Amino acid sequence: MKKVRLFLVMSILTLVVFSSCEKTEQLSLDTQAILGTYKGTLTPETGLKSTNDGSFDGTMDVTDAGNGQIEVHCYGGDIDTTFMLDYYPNGDSTMVCLTGDAFEQMYGHMKENMNNGGMMGSSDMMGGQSWTDHMNSEHQEGDEHFGGFDMTNMTFDYTMQTGNGDIRFQGKKTE
Repeated sequence: MKKVRLFLVMSILTLVVFSSCEKTEQLSLDTQAILGTYKGTLTPETGLKSTNDGSFDGTMDVTDAGNGQIEVHCYGGDIDTTFMLDYYPNGDSTMVCLTGDAFEQMYGHMKENMNNGGMMGSSDMMGGQSWTDHMNSEHQEGDEHFGGFDMTNMTFDYTMQTGNGDIRFQGKKTE
């Protein structure tokens, strides 16, 4: 009987150890997949239909800032700006959301479940969470989001709010 118990305990521990390692490796691969340089177009979002939409070449360099955040450096034309975004796995996409003061200004409240040490649950990954959990715990119905990564096509689509109107970036990963 002791041998059966010992065998069961060892089997369960082995399963837990392999599951934990697999989860960490998967997150690392997802994080690395979104990092890099994206080249594409920057388009002013005026809401007006026109044959000349005012698009110009743009680049976004995406680097890891740790704790489920990325730093995005966008440049092209007269634009040269850097900002932080939280990122969340969502099937074949990686969604992004504003962070810190930008989140509070946009949505009128601070995040309750911060990526850097928030509540732990089955979907938490190294302090982060899934897109569904983020939407359920941090947002109200109708909250707007501004883009994300298409992991299948290796593209990034994001709309930046500026004092002079919105500017949309659409680009493909080059590096």
